Amino acid sequence: MPALIVVGGGLAGALITLAMARWRPELRVELIEAGERIGGEHVWSFFASDVDEAHRALVEPLIASRWDGYDVTFPGYTRSLSTAYASVTSASLDAAIRDALPASALHTGVKVRALGTTWVELEDGTRREAGGVIDARGSHGLAHMAGGWQKFMGQTLRLAAPHGLTRPVVMDARVEQLDGYRFVYCLPFSQTQVFVEDTYYSDDPGLDLPVLRERIGAYAKARGWQVEAVDYEETGVLPVIARGDFARFWQGDVARAGVRAALVQPLTSYSLPDAVRFAAHLTTLDNLSGERLGRTSHDWAANHWREGRFYRMLSTMLFGAAPPQERWRMLARFYKLPEPLIERFYAGRSTLADMARVLVGKPPVPIGAAVAALAGRGRVLADLDPRGAGEVA
Repeated sequence: MPALIVVGGGLAGALITLAMARWRPELRVELIEAGERIGGEHVWSFFASDVDEAHRALVEPLIASRWDGYDVTFPGYTRSLSTAYASVTSASLDAAIRDALPASALHTGVKVRALGTTWVELEDGTRREAGGVIDARGSHGLAHMAGGWQKFMGQTLRLAAPHGLTRPVVMDARVEQLDGYRFVYCLPFSQTQVFVEDTYYSDDPGLDLPVLRERIGAYAKARGWQVEAVDYEETGVLPVIARGDFARFWQGDVARAGVRAALVQPLTSYSLPDAVRFAAHLTTLDNLSGERLGRTSHDWAANHWREGRFYRMLSTMLFGAAPPQERWRMLARFYKLPEPLIERFYAGRSTLADMARVLVGKPPVPIGAAVAALAGRGRVLADLDPRGAGEVA
């Protein structure tokens, strides 16, 4: 019987599996994923400052591309930052898992019907037992929470001639502001291959795929890029958390990880730093029973929730106080702040001094609207549970 079954081969589940293989090799760990490939179709990017030195060995084998800095550009100014940047792809994550696990411990294309703290029931009725189970299947929504959505389509474009980028453009907000705060994100994977993502901080989770494809094509044309082929495409809709009721959100005894545990940076929807930290923490436990894992994951997520109140406040201001077409101004102002502050912000480790620095000075949203939003009287925030069951405080 395996010591641990991880259900869900996305980023969080894969990192837990890899962490156990690296730091607890004496344990048998199994990974169950509904798709045929670990990680599905996705690109995860992160800043070098997001990952502690002690954990870099876990992430290093997953990196598909890296750069020595990145750029952002807004109406009126462009800034180059020196923080190193890297990307993990589904292909690199899948390869790392297959290298780390014996074939008998990896189950892809297998759907789970139900699970408990020490068992998993597959769709075909097969029941698998383990010392403990972690549910890392992601989430289509977050019950009892409200906010907005970060949604996107990304395409890897193969170009007829070099694109001219030497480093990523993490935000290009010079594009027409539609459906909330819109920006384009570019990763130069080679001289003639560039990943272009059209991203929106929106009140609505809907994606119009034909329209997004047209907009990516128009962006490439405006930059003078001649597209020979689209080699890859992905889409995503991620929660941006402004407020919620954590006690009602967390129900049940089964251990959780990743978005299913709300382990994301509330404003950026950024999950890799928390996924790495939580995976590393689990390897230090001397007891991996289902009951202990359930308590541990709950306590970890509850602490993360408490520490995220500043970011949720900013999400509330972004979605509740800023007119959709003016939301870019909050990010434009943020990117004029000191680089170490920006690094800590993305890693979810802002200091009290950082928080004060973000809020001081001329506010990027009307003061009256900000006060109303924080008091719950601003624009109506989206329910992050698509079933409409999420009452929030």
